[in-house]
Amino acid sequence: MVIWGTVASLMDWMLLTGEVYETGTAGQAVTFIAYGAATVVLATRFSGRFLASDPSETPDQQ
Repeated sequence: MVIWGTVASLMDWMLLTGEVYETGTAGQAVTFIAYGAATVVLATRFSGRFLASDPSETPDQQ
């Protein structure tokens, strides 16, 4: 969440200073929605690397 907010805010700032769109317009909303969607896709895609169960943490089977 923090990464998404930081990246989206930086991109928003660059687009605002570049006068690509104005504050409060649909372009600004699309920027944050697109970065949110990209973050969800990347988090889903890479979550297996971080959430994989460690065999040493599973209870011993008897």
